[in-house]
Amino acid sequence: MQISRTDLSKTEIKLTISATATELTPIKDEVVKRLGKSVKVQGFRKGTAPQAMIEKNIDPSLLQSDFLDEAMTQLYAHATKKEDIRPVTRPEVAVKKFVPFTELEFEVTTSIIGKLKIADYKNVRVAREKVTVAAKDITEVLESLQKRAAEKKEVTRAAKDGDEAVINFKGVDKDGKAIEGAEGKDYPLVLGSKAFIPGFEDNVIGMKPGDEKAFEVTFPKDYGAKDLAGAKVTFTVTLTKLNELVEPKADDDFASKVGPFKTLAELKDDIKKQLTAEREREAESKYQNEVVKAVADESDVELPQALIDQQVTYNIDEVRRNLMYQGQTFEEALKAEGKTEEEYKKDLIPQAKNQLIASIVLAEIADKENLQVAVADLDAQIAQLKTQYKDAAMQAELDKPENRSDIASRMLTEQTVNLLVSYASKSK
Repeated sequence: MQISRTDLSKTEIKLTISATATELTPIKDEVVKRLGKSVKVQGFRKGTAPQAMIEKNIDPSLLQSDFLDEAMTQLYAHATKKEDIRPVTRPEVAVKKFVPFTELEFEVTTSIIGKLKIADYKNVRVAREKVTVAAKDITEVLESLQKRAAEKKEVTRAAKDGDEAVINFKGVDKDGKAIEGAEGKDYPLVLGSKAFIPGFEDNVIGMKPGDEKAFEVTFPKDYGAKDLAGAKVTFTVTLTKLNELVEPKADDDFASKVGPFKTLAELKDDIKKQLTAEREREAESKYQNEVVKAVADESDVELPQALIDQQVTYNIDEVRRNLMYQGQTFEEALKAEGKTEEEYKKDLIPQAKNQLIASIVLAEIADKENLQVAVADLDAQIAQLKTQYKDAAMQAELDKPENRSDIASRMLTEQTVNLLVSYASKSK
């Protein structure tokens, strides 16, 4: 097999690959054998006739077509390994010469990972953030538990900070047109919670049940929906019901009601344990991301534009799916942000590049360190995942080759990250 390489750019190449009967004959035998399994030759059971007779009974155009596909796939795979290149897009293939089963020449144009220099990852150090839980953190959780356990006592006085005001409200713009999403009925608003935009709750304070009030509020300049950022909106609010929230006292009796605790001190100890565990998990996840970023930042990877475009498209598809689960369309989200789809794509490019570089760097390190996922470990992970699903069809999905491969890939990434963390956390 002969391979000629032409670099069209730093991230795009053209390979001219030619092969003779020496390389092509074994491939032809494979194809004939595979096609022969469904060929019936008179006097022989299906698939048992001599290969020469089977070949005579195969449609010549089918044989040539399947042969070309198989030959170009195998030869291209061999060429990429020999040239040590990393194709990242579906190749464009053009057959230049084909003498059936004895000579083949074809050209392949593809995008590749360009220059790749991995950081000295064994000597990258990242400081760990110390996890602490202060007394005020425990107090905040305790107060939250008290608020959730508060009893509601309906009152007829003027609303004050800390009350639950049940309201009907509607917002209109300067032209009196109703604003989408700025309307609600029987909404329980705890005054002082800052659940609504600044100024709204202040206007409800002082109202009595049955009162109706109109007031103007200016939306923050950094408000998420750009159409409303900095806009003046007139709200009409009716206070339909007012509840005074009577919080229970934080004592041993309260502790016994919210959990298996005999004393308030036990409840506080448990809160501290839970907060510590949660913050340690968050800190570890953050630390892992920081380590990967540090190694990626010190590496040098040339990415083809085609690969960046693929990642941006993947990320947008992910956004679309998440929005769908939230009952919103991508187009609605774009409108709320005041962006076109092209502007949104452009904003995603830096994120896409970082994701790709991190992924490529981790894959290279895993290869360099000869990291592998043992079959037994993969089987154990899949068995554990199956316990999360009662549906037999969903359990069967996990056994599909593509899903096993995806899970193995994630496990390998986890192994690699853990290795980098072990290096990064060492003292110099």
